[in-house]
Amino acid sequence: MENVSGAQMLIGLGIGLAVLIFLILKTKVHVFVALLIAAVIVGLVGGLGTNATVDAITAGFGGTLGNIGIIIGLGIMMGQMFEISGAAERMARTFLKMFGKGREEAALTLTGFLVSIPIFCDSGFVILSPLIKALSRKTKKSIAGLAIALAGGLVITHSLVPPTPGPLGVAGTFGVDVGQFILIGIVIALPMAIAVMLYSKSIGKKIYQLPNEAGDGWERPPYQKPIYDVVSDEKDRNLPSAFLAFAPIILPIILILLNTVLSALKLTEGFYSVLIFLGKPIIAVGIGLLVSIYTLTRNMDRKNVIKELEDSMKSAGIIIFVTGGGGALGQVLKAAGVGDYIANGIASTAIPVILLPFIIATLVRFVQGSGTVAMITAAGITAPIVEAAGGNMLLGAFAACIGSLFFSYFNDSFYWVVNRLSGITETKEQIRVWSVSTTIAWAVGLVELLIFNIFM
Repeated sequence: MENVSGAQMLIGLGIGLAVLIFLILKTKVHVFVALLIAAVIVGLVGGLGTNATVDAITAGFGGTLGNIGIIIGLGIMMGQMFEISGAAERMARTFLKMFGKGREEAALTLTGFLVSIPIFCDSGFVILSPLIKALSRKTKKSIAGLAIALAGGLVITHSLVPPTPGPLGVAGTFGVDVGQFILIGIVIALPMAIAVMLYSKSIGKKIYQLPNEAGDGWERPPYQKPIYDVVSDEKDRNLPSAFLAFAPIILPIILILLNTVLSALKLTEGFYSVLIFLGKPIIAVGIGLLVSIYTLTRNMDRKNVIKELEDSMKSAGIIIFVTGGGGALGQVLKAAGVGDYIANGIASTAIPVILLPFIIATLVRFVQGSGTVAMITAAGITAPIVEAAGGNMLLGAFAACIGSLFFSYFNDSFYWVVNRLSGITETKEQIRVWSVSTTIAWAVGLVELLIFNIFM
């Protein structure tokens, strides 16, 4: 790798992305295979070498699925339990009563905004996806708009508010007070979340997709205005209580939150260690699945429950493979050094110091997909430069975080989680649903950053 030129890296990146887009848009090749082909091209043309390319693909695939693959599988099985028991219907009813009719997008954005402060956005979306599916079926609002509202709230605080690892690492690299970072991060995140929520309302009318009545597929009827019909008490009695319906979702969230808080406070001994273990996302979501099985399906036959779980695992497989493929491409881009090459080139220019972390994070995000890697890379490169230039270290940290939201696409695992769990399969629609949403948040964040730079 020492003899590989920056130009060769960029050529590998350009050819790989061009082939990926062509395969997805114009051929019969499945997106998972297309992602692997693109990863191979980027690695070989970019000078990574045969062995290193294969190692990066396997490491990226395994690393991504090691973090989120099991959670996706468990979450989808839990979602199936919600469907067949009527718990999803109960959640939708309760949600509508709590927040009022017509405010579903705002309620989902706020839910995601709060949930993702202590919890990874991937885990949060998987846990809460049955809720948006139930709301879509109940109100006849498009799953696309509801998914954007929830995922937007999740990813924005995930990217800006500690204790998620990315913002926490950035705060540490820039040497800023974490408490101050959390408070100002919430202030900056709110307008970004509102902008994405407004976009979700618009796109929900343009990409109109609903879950089918069986709960195992999707349909595209003509657009209709939301409905809030009142179902008879007779049917209402056949649904599980609100407590039982929400318990499998709330319990994992509480456990993961306890894990985050106790770990941050370094309370890791005795009973605290048990809570930290139970709050590991895989363990917490697994507990949620067991709770859903043994509380929501008490009156169902054992064989039917197992069959439903097996059916749900079939759809989980596709999502898991595509998510892993995105992780493989991202790891090859990282290993090839394309992101570092571009970042170091920009750092040597005369760009205003406060924009330096933002631009580098933006480019690294676009090149290799991971928002966390983008913000931490930008922080590592630019923190000394910002400090030496007498820039505001707090704004520099936020600049790195905001830049990491730019245009989520094929090499970002969350892109696939959001689109696939929402049944959005056409590439052009996937970009409108999620790539545009993250870019709106990124653009609003840039405006806020410039305003803060005037007054701080």
